[in-house]
This record gives sequence, C-alpha cells and structure tokens, in this order.
Amino acid sequence: MPITSWSSISAFLIAGPTASGKSALAINLAERFNGCVINADSMQVYRDLTIITARPDQRDLARAPHELFGHIDGHVNYSVGLWLKDVAACLSEVRARGQMPILIGGTGLYFKALTQGISNIPPVPEAVREALRAQCEGLSAPELHQRLAQADPAMAQRLRPSDSQRLMRALEVKAATGRSLLEFQGQRSSPLLDIDQCLAVFLAPERAELNARINARFDQMIAQGALAEVEQLAARGLDPALPVMRAHGVPGLIAYLKGQASQAEAIEKGKRDTRHYAKRQFTFIRHQLPHFQWMPPLGAEAQIKQLLPPV
Repeated sequence: MPITSWSSISAFLIAGPTASGKSALAINLAERFNGCVINADSMQVYRDLTIITARPDQRDLARAPHELFGHIDGHVNYSVGLWLKDVAACLSEVRARGQMPILIGGTGLYFKALTQGISNIPPVPEAVREALRAQCEGLSAPELHQRLAQADPAMAQRLRPSDSQRLMRALEVKAATGRSLLEFQGQRSSPLLDIDQCLAVFLAPERAELNARINARFDQMIAQGALAEVEQLAARGLDPALPVMRAHGVPGLIAYLKGQASQAEAIEKGKRDTRHYAKRQFTFIRHQLPHFQWMPPLGAEAQIKQLLPPV
C-alpha cells in the first residue's frame, strides 16, 4: 500500500548489508526530515565495540541525534526481545520530540520482529543458562548441533550446524521449559510498527562492489585500532558464547592475540566472515522481509524522496 500523506508515515526503515552506505543515507535523511537515527544492528548495541562494528563516530553524532548505539555492556546476553523493549520506549521518546524515527541496521531479525511481531518465548533463568553453558564449554558448533539433535531433533533440523549462538539458544529454551523452541515460534506478539505505514528500503550494492567495500573497511578498522579494542574485550574474560564475543572480526583477532593464528590469517578470517554474513543478509531480506524496496546505494536518497508524499 503506497504512502499517501506525511501523517501516515510512522518511520523510515533502512536495512542493508554491512558496508552498504546505510549510515550516510540515514544521517542525510535525518538532517532533511528532522529525524532521529535509531540502531537496528545487533552488534552496534555494545559499548565494548566501537571500531570493529563501525558504530557512528563523533562527526556522525554531531550531525543528527542517535539512539540505542553502544548502550549495552558486553556481558549482557542481549536479544531481539530486549531490543524490542528498548526500541518501543525509544520510539515513544522520539515521537514526543516531534522527530521522525529512522531505524537503520543490518540485523534482519530486528526488522522482522519490529514489523511482524516476535515469538513469546519465556525468559531463561540465569541459573539454567549458566549451568548449560558450563556443560557445553569447549564444545564446537557441530557438537552443539549433535547435542540439540538429541534433545530437540525438530529444532536441530531448522538450524545450521555452524550457528553456535542459535544452537545454544535452542538448548537453553529446551532446558528451561522442557519444550521445543519451535512451539514458541508459532506464537507471535503484535508488531510495533505497521509496515504499510513505514518507508522501508534495503540497500543492495552489486556483490563485487560490496565485497571490495567490506575488505577495504576491515583494513581501515585495523588501522583505526580495532586490534587494541578486541584486546581490551578479551581481557574481560567474558563467556565466548556471548554475542559480543562473536562479532565479525573478534574471534579471528582473539585467535591472533592468543598466538593461534597470524595477523594476516585473522584479518582474512574477519573479511571472509563478513562477506559470508552479507550474503546471508541478502537471503534473509529476500525471503523474510518482502515489503522492503531494494535500491542501489548510489541514488537511493533521490529514489526515497520520489516515494514520499508532497509536504
């Protein structure tokens, strides 16, 4: 359904793979339409990681108001459910200030939860989580998948054997409730935003161009001090299963700091993992967020303006 009036627009949603130019577009739109940039990226929420997650720098923050960037400590097992609570409060505050919410990020699951609702999964008690992680300490992702296949075979079939974070989540829910995560995924809450009242776009660079951007940006992050940032994170001794410890680039650089890989190998792993993630981002948006309009980064701002109703 096309947007026909400004009063019907509840938010701008800007999704896209890493290094696609989302931040620049969001800030330009915020300056033009009295907007506030709100984070929808699962790694940019962590205050421990500024450089390696490419969080907005001081120049960006000076140009437009930003919310939900770097507001979570790395020891928190932050989730889409917690983000929804934070973003609900943030949306109310931004609207109260008379600003247009501009949600930006590469985490497709955040946008899906925002516009389609979320499964009503009971919280996992911390004691259960800690006990399970102690049992699983040192297990590889395939070994976690084998463990899940024994406890919850239906859910194990839905998850990639390499996705240790989601495998642990499924194991935690099973341990805490005795029920499969699949049972809860069929029960969804109401969405916070009506997608028909949002201007939703997905920035889609050409794949070769995107891969070149990803490689160049990772080199730039290393030059800016990403290694020292990761070294400080590693010194905290956090659980390796926590989301912050699995940010792209972090595992490889920690392996280098431990003498388990060369710096060149660590950098190449960070680039490779980021490229693979970008490919999955395209797939997720294509299949899970069909209402998002795909646009090349070059000229996206002009296309967005054409979609907007007259002021």
